[in-house]
Amino acid sequence: MSAEVLRGDLDDSELLRTATANTDAVIHLAYRHDLGQIGGAETDAKAITAFIETAAGTGKRVVITGATISVPDRAATEKDELVPAGPIAARIANLRNALAAARSGVQVSLVMIPRTVHGNGERHGFIPQLVARARATGISAYVGEGMNRWPAVHIADAATLYRLAVENAPTGSVLNAVGEEGVRVREIAEAIGRQLGIPAEPRPATEFGMPLGALLAGDMPASSALTRQLLGWNPTHPGLLDDIELGHYFE
Repeated sequence: MSAEVLRGDLDDSELLRTATANTDAVIHLAYRHDLGQIGGAETDAKAITAFIETAAGTGKRVVITGATISVPDRAATEKDELVPAGPIAARIANLRNALAAARSGVQVSLVMIPRTVHGNGERHGFIPQLVARARATGISAYVGEGMNRWPAVHIADAATLYRLAVENAPTGSVLNAVGEEGVRVREIAEAIGRQLGIPAEPRPATEFGMPLGALLAGDMPASSALTRQLLGWNPTHPGLLDDIELGHYFE
Protein backbone atom coordinates (compact mmCIF):
# COMPACT_ATOMS: atom_id res chain seq x y z
CA MET A 1 0.00 0.00 0.00
CA SER A 2 2.99 2.26 -0.69
CA ALA A 3 4.00 2.62 2.98
CA GLU A 4 7.68 2.68 3.83
CA VAL A 5 8.98 0.20 6.41
CA LEU A 6 11.37 1.44 9.10
CA ARG A 7 12.82 -1.45 11.09
CA GLY A 8 14.10 -0.79 14.57
CA ASP A 9 13.66 -1.53 18.25
CA LEU A 10 11.24 -0.16 20.83
CA ASP A 11 14.21 0.65 23.07
CA ASP A 12 15.74 3.01 20.47
CA SER A 13 14.23 6.32 21.58
CA GLU A 14 16.21 8.35 19.06
CA LEU A 15 14.89 6.24 16.19
CA LEU A 16 11.33 6.64 17.50
CA ARG A 17 11.76 10.41 17.73
CA THR A 18 13.12 10.62 14.19
CA ALA A 19 10.31 8.45 12.85
CA THR A 20 7.71 10.57 14.65
CA ALA A 21 9.17 13.74 13.19
CA ASN A 22 9.03 12.27 9.68
CA THR A 23 5.49 10.90 9.66
CA ASP A 24 1.96 12.25 9.81
CA ALA A 25 0.77 10.39 12.92
CA VAL A 26 1.78 7.66 15.35
CA ILE A 27 -0.13 4.50 16.29
CA HIS A 28 1.70 2.79 19.16
CA LEU A 29 0.93 -0.96 19.18
CA ALA A 30 4.22 -2.53 20.26
CA TYR A 31 4.98 -3.93 23.69
CA ARG A 32 7.91 -5.95 25.08
CA HIS A 33 6.06 -8.75 26.88
CA ASP A 34 9.31 -10.70 27.06
CA LEU A 35 10.66 -8.20 29.60
CA GLY A 36 7.98 -8.93 32.18
CA GLN A 37 5.58 -6.44 33.71
CA ILE A 38 8.23 -4.07 35.11
CA GLY A 39 10.68 -4.13 32.20
CA GLY A 40 7.94 -4.02 29.60
CA ALA A 41 6.30 -1.02 31.27
CA GLU A 42 9.62 0.84 31.54
CA THR A 43 10.32 0.36 27.83
CA ASP A 44 6.75 1.37 27.02
CA ALA A 45 7.08 4.55 29.09
CA LYS A 46 10.24 5.60 27.24
CA ALA A 47 8.62 4.97 23.87
CA ILE A 48 5.49 6.96 24.78
CA THR A 49 7.67 9.83 25.99
CA ALA A 50 9.57 9.83 22.69
CA PHE A 51 6.36 9.92 20.67
CA ILE A 52 4.67 12.59 22.76
CA GLU A 53 7.64 14.94 23.17
CA THR A 54 8.35 14.86 19.44
CA ALA A 55 4.71 15.37 18.49
CA ALA A 56 4.19 18.25 20.93
CA GLY A 57 3.37 21.50 19.15
CA THR A 58 3.19 19.88 15.71
CA GLY A 59 -0.48 18.91 15.54
CA LYS A 60 0.50 15.28 14.89
CA ARG A 61 -1.87 12.74 16.42
CA VAL A 62 -0.51 10.04 18.72
CA VAL A 63 -2.68 6.98 19.37
CA ILE A 64 -1.58 4.82 22.31
CA THR A 65 -2.80 1.26 22.86
CA GLY A 66 -4.14 0.03 26.19
CA ALA A 67 -6.49 -2.73 27.34
CA THR A 68 -10.12 -2.51 28.37
CA ILE A 69 -10.42 -2.46 32.14
CA SER A 70 -12.57 -4.49 34.50
CA VAL A 71 -15.26 -2.88 36.66
CA PRO A 72 -17.18 -4.91 39.28
CA ASP A 73 -20.78 -5.84 38.43
CA ARG A 74 -21.06 -3.99 35.12
CA ALA A 75 -19.49 -3.36 31.74
CA ALA A 76 -16.56 -0.97 31.77
CA THR A 77 -17.01 2.23 29.75
CA GLU A 78 -14.73 4.82 28.22
CA LYS A 79 -15.45 7.16 31.14
CA ASP A 80 -14.18 4.83 33.87
CA GLU A 81 -11.07 6.02 35.66
CA LEU A 82 -7.83 4.28 34.79
CA VAL A 83 -6.56 3.18 38.21
CA PRO A 84 -2.93 1.95 38.30
CA ALA A 85 -3.49 -1.18 40.38
CA GLY A 86 -2.90 -4.90 40.03
CA PRO A 87 -0.27 -6.69 37.92
CA ILE A 88 -0.40 -4.15 35.07
CA ALA A 89 -0.38 -1.07 37.31
CA ALA A 90 2.75 0.36 35.68
CA ARG A 91 1.29 0.05 32.20
CA ILE A 92 -1.90 1.80 33.33
CA ALA A 93 0.27 4.57 34.79
CA ASN A 94 1.80 5.00 31.31
CA LEU A 95 -1.68 5.51 29.86
CA ARG A 96 -2.48 8.09 32.53
CA ASN A 97 0.73 9.95 31.68
CA ALA A 98 -0.26 9.95 28.02
CA LEU A 99 -3.62 11.50 28.90
CA ALA A 100 -1.81 14.10 31.03
CA ALA A 101 0.10 15.13 27.90
CA ALA A 102 -3.23 15.54 26.14
CA ARG A 103 -4.28 18.01 28.82
CA SER A 104 -1.14 19.97 27.91
CA GLY A 105 -2.26 20.19 24.28
CA VAL A 106 -0.60 17.18 22.66
CA GLN A 107 -3.09 15.40 20.39
CA VAL A 108 -3.09 12.07 22.21
CA SER A 109 -5.88 9.49 22.36
CA LEU A 110 -6.09 5.95 23.73
CA VAL A 111 -7.47 2.85 22.01
CA MET A 112 -8.31 0.17 24.58
CA ILE A 113 -8.39 -3.30 23.07
CA PRO A 114 -10.38 -6.19 24.63
CA ARG A 115 -9.17 -9.56 25.94
CA THR A 116 -9.28 -11.12 22.50
CA VAL A 117 -8.61 -9.48 19.16
CA HIS A 118 -9.51 -12.31 16.82
CA GLY A 119 -9.34 -13.02 13.11
CA ASN A 120 -7.49 -14.95 10.43
CA GLY A 121 -3.76 -14.75 11.04
CA GLU A 122 -4.04 -14.15 14.80
CA ARG A 123 -1.58 -16.58 16.36
CA HIS A 124 -0.36 -15.15 19.67
CA GLY A 125 -3.38 -14.15 21.76
CA PHE A 126 -5.49 -16.00 24.28
CA ILE A 127 -7.58 -17.99 21.77
CA PRO A 128 -4.53 -19.67 20.18
CA GLN A 129 -3.29 -20.41 23.71
CA LEU A 130 -6.59 -22.08 24.61
CA VAL A 131 -6.58 -24.06 21.37
CA ALA A 132 -3.01 -25.26 21.96
CA ARG A 133 -3.85 -26.27 25.52
CA ALA A 134 -7.00 -28.11 24.40
CA ARG A 135 -5.04 -30.04 21.80
CA ALA A 136 -2.39 -31.00 24.33
CA THR A 137 -4.78 -32.12 27.09
CA GLY A 138 -7.76 -33.43 25.11
CA ILE A 139 -10.09 -31.11 27.05
CA SER A 140 -11.29 -27.64 26.12
CA ALA A 141 -11.21 -26.13 29.59
CA TYR A 142 -12.82 -23.18 31.33
CA VAL A 143 -12.90 -22.05 34.98
CA GLY A 144 -15.83 -22.52 37.34
CA GLU A 145 -19.22 -22.38 35.63
CA GLY A 146 -17.74 -20.38 32.75
CA MET A 147 -20.45 -17.74 32.87
CA ASN A 148 -17.95 -14.90 33.15
CA ARG A 149 -17.46 -12.75 30.06
CA TRP A 150 -14.65 -11.56 27.80
CA PRO A 151 -15.04 -8.57 25.49
CA ALA A 152 -13.88 -9.21 21.93
CA VAL A 153 -13.27 -7.54 18.56
CA HIS A 154 -12.36 -8.71 15.07
CA ILE A 155 -8.92 -7.51 14.00
CA ALA A 156 -10.31 -5.78 10.88
CA ASP A 157 -12.82 -3.81 12.96
CA ALA A 158 -10.07 -2.83 15.39
CA ALA A 159 -7.96 -1.60 12.48
CA THR A 160 -10.83 0.58 11.30
CA LEU A 161 -11.08 2.15 14.75
CA TYR A 162 -7.36 2.96 14.77
CA ARG A 163 -7.81 4.74 11.44
CA LEU A 164 -10.78 6.70 12.76
CA ALA A 165 -8.77 7.63 15.84
CA VAL A 166 -5.95 9.04 13.70
CA GLU A 167 -8.42 10.96 11.57
CA ASN A 168 -10.94 12.27 14.07
CA ALA A 169 -10.41 11.33 17.72
CA PRO A 170 -10.70 14.33 20.06
CA THR A 171 -7.59 15.06 22.08
CA GLY A 172 -7.60 13.10 25.32
CA SER A 173 -10.31 10.67 24.24
CA VAL A 174 -10.43 7.07 25.46
CA LEU A 175 -11.82 4.67 22.86
CA ASN A 176 -12.94 1.10 23.54
CA ALA A 177 -12.31 -1.18 20.56
CA VAL A 178 -15.06 -3.57 21.62
CA GLY A 179 -17.11 -5.39 19.02
CA GLU A 180 -18.84 -7.67 21.54
CA GLU A 181 -19.42 -6.54 25.11
CA GLY A 182 -19.02 -9.95 26.67
CA VAL A 183 -18.69 -13.50 25.31
CA ARG A 184 -19.06 -16.18 27.96
CA VAL A 185 -15.86 -18.13 28.53
CA ARG A 186 -17.72 -21.44 28.60
CA GLU A 187 -19.12 -20.74 25.13
CA ILE A 188 -15.59 -20.04 23.90
CA ALA A 189 -14.41 -23.38 25.32
CA GLU A 190 -17.37 -25.20 23.80
CA ALA A 191 -16.73 -23.68 20.36
CA ILE A 192 -13.08 -24.78 20.53
CA GLY A 193 -14.16 -28.23 21.71
CA ARG A 194 -16.54 -28.66 18.76
CA GLN A 195 -13.77 -27.84 16.31
CA LEU A 196 -11.38 -30.33 17.92
CA GLY A 197 -13.97 -33.00 18.68
CA ILE A 198 -13.21 -32.97 22.43
CA PRO A 199 -15.30 -32.17 25.53
CA ALA A 200 -15.48 -28.77 27.21
CA GLU A 201 -15.02 -29.14 30.97
CA PRO A 202 -14.23 -26.95 34.01
CA ARG A 203 -10.74 -26.91 35.48
CA PRO A 204 -9.21 -24.96 38.42
CA ALA A 205 -7.73 -21.59 37.50
CA THR A 206 -4.37 -22.70 38.94
CA GLU A 207 -3.99 -25.27 36.14
CA PHE A 208 -3.73 -22.49 33.55
CA GLY A 209 -0.95 -20.48 35.16
CA MET A 210 -0.77 -16.70 35.13
CA PRO A 211 -2.11 -14.51 33.66
CA LEU A 212 -4.41 -16.88 31.73
CA GLY A 213 -5.92 -18.47 34.83
CA ALA A 214 -6.91 -15.12 36.32
CA LEU A 215 -8.33 -13.92 33.01
CA LEU A 216 -10.38 -17.08 32.54
CA ALA A 217 -11.83 -16.65 36.03
CA GLY A 218 -12.60 -12.93 35.73
CA ASP A 219 -15.79 -11.27 34.54
CA MET A 220 -14.69 -8.25 32.49
CA PRO A 221 -17.31 -7.06 29.98
CA ALA A 222 -16.72 -3.69 28.34
CA SER A 223 -18.89 -1.32 26.32
CA SER A 224 -17.98 0.68 23.21
CA ALA A 225 -21.22 2.67 23.03
CA LEU A 226 -19.50 6.02 23.53
CA THR A 227 -16.79 5.19 20.99
CA ARG A 228 -19.37 4.26 18.36
CA GLN A 229 -21.30 7.45 18.99
CA LEU A 230 -18.19 9.63 18.95
CA LEU A 231 -16.54 8.31 15.77
CA GLY A 232 -19.32 6.48 13.95
CA TRP A 233 -17.46 3.20 14.35
CA ASN A 234 -19.59 0.21 13.37
CA PRO A 235 -18.02 -3.28 13.68
CA THR A 236 -19.17 -5.47 10.78
CA HIS A 237 -16.93 -8.55 10.87
CA PRO A 238 -17.72 -11.94 12.47
CA GLY A 239 -18.02 -12.19 16.24
CA LEU A 240 -15.65 -14.33 18.29
CA LEU A 241 -17.71 -17.54 18.37
CA ASP A 242 -18.49 -17.31 14.65
CA ASP A 243 -14.81 -16.68 13.97
CA ILE A 244 -13.80 -19.79 15.93
CA GLU A 245 -16.35 -21.82 13.95
CA LEU A 246 -14.72 -20.65 10.69
CA GLY A 247 -11.85 -22.94 11.62
CA HIS A 248 -8.72 -20.92 10.84
CA TYR A 249 -7.41 -21.37 14.40
CA PHE A 250 -7.22 -25.09 13.72
CA GLU A 251 -5.38 -25.16 10.40
